[in-house]
Amino acid sequence: MKFVDSTEIFVRAGDGGSGMVSFKTARNKPKLGCDGGDGGNGGNVVLVGNRQLNTLSSLRYKKQYQAGHGERGGTNNRTGANGEDLIIPVPLGTQLFDGDSGKMTGEVLGHLQKLVVAKGGEHGLGNQRFLTSTHQAPEEFTEGTSGETAHLRLELKLVADVGLAGFPNAGKSTLLSVVSSAKPKIADYPFTTLVPNLGVVELKDRGEFSGESFVMADVPGLIEGAAEGKGLGHAFLRHLERTQLVAYLVTAVNDEGVTPAQAFKTLRAELATYSKELADKPVCVVLSKTDLIEAEDRAAEIRKLSAPLKKKGFDVLAISSVENSGIDDLKRYLYERVMAYKAEQAADNPVPLALDNSVTGKLTRRWLDIPGVRLELTAQESREVAAMQRPDLKKLLASR
Repeated sequence: MKFVDSTEIFVRAGDGGSGMVSFKTARNKPKLGCDGGDGGNGGNVVLVGNRQLNTLSSLRYKKQYQAGHGERGGTNNRTGANGEDLIIPVPLGTQLFDGDSGKMTGEVLGHLQKLVVAKGGEHGLGNQRFLTSTHQAPEEFTEGTSGETAHLRLELKLVADVGLAGFPNAGKSTLLSVVSSAKPKIADYPFTTLVPNLGVVELKDRGEFSGESFVMADVPGLIEGAAEGKGLGHAFLRHLERTQLVAYLVTAVNDEGVTPAQAFKTLRAELATYSKELADKPVCVVLSKTDLIEAEDRAAEIRKLSAPLKKKGFDVLAISSVENSGIDDLKRYLYERVMAYKAEQAADNPVPLALDNSVTGKLTRRWLDIPGVRLELTAQESREVAAMQRPDLKKLLASR
C-alpha cells in the first residue's frame, strides 16, 4: 500500500426529509384529522480514528463522499427514517483543514474518536405539527434543510512516542526492525526508507505481559538542507512534530570521517530550521553500528566518541543492531523517558475529576493517586475524611 500523508476530499451531508401532509380518512369522511409525520434527519459525514491505519491512501482516489438523505415523513404520524451517517476511517494524527481558506478545523488523535465534518440537514415538519384548536385541518408542512458541504484537506502527522532522526543509512530501519515487529525495507544503500514506518516497542524483558510499551517512528533519512527541500526527509519532518522524544541516530564509524558530535549538530540544525519547537523537544543520542569498531578498542572508542556529546549534557547510548548489543538498555531508557515526559505533561495540564459528595467520593478524592488529576478537598471534607479514617479522632474534630 502506497504511503499517503496528504489528500483533498469533497464531502456532502445528507438532506433532511420533508414533512408529510396527510389526513385520516374513512368512507364518506375525507378528513378525520391530520396525521402527516415529520421527515428524517440527514446523515452526517464523520471522520473516525482507527489505530490500525497509518496512511491516507484509502482516500487518495475517491474524492467525493455523500451521506444518506433523510426520508419523507409518512402517514399515521410516522416519522421518516434518518439518513445513514457516512463514516470515514482515518489514521491517528490526521489534521483537518478547510480546503479553501487553509484554516485548521480539527484533528483526530484517539482511537474511535469521532469528528463531524459535515452536519446533516434538519428534518421537515409534517402537517400534524401545525394542528391547533382553531386550525383543525392544516395543510402546511416544511421541507427538510440541505446538508452541509465541505472541501477538506487532510494531512497526516504520525503519532509516535519516539521519533528516529538520522542521516540516510544510519541504521534507523534496522533498529526499528530489531526492537519491534515492524518490517521496513532494509538495504546497504542510502535512502532505503522512502516512507515513515511505525513500530510498537515492547519491554518483554520486564515480563511477557507487563504491558510496558511505546511507539517508535522511523522517518526517511535527512541530509543537510532537508528543511529547504533537499533530499527526501523534508517531506516527512512533520511526522517528528508528534513525537515526545527525538532520538538522533548517528553512526560510530562512517566513510566521510564525520564524528557523531558533528553529525548530531548538523541534524539538530536541520530540525531547528524546519521548526524551533521540534528542535526543542527532549532528545537523546544513539550511537549506532558500534560493531564496526574493533572489539578490543570498542569500549575506549565509544567513550571517546561520546565525550563531546555528554559534555553538553546529552545522554548517549551505544548500540549494535547487528549484534543486538545495547538494545535492551536502549528500550528501557526510551520507555522511562517517555513515561517521565507523559507524567510531566499530565502534571502541567491536570484533568479535573468530577466526584459526588458521597462518602465514596470524598474518600476517592483524598486517597486516589492518579497522575495528572488534581484531587482537592475542602477543609470540611478533610475533617470528615480524617474522622472516617480515625474514628477515635471524630470526637476531637467535632469539638473544634
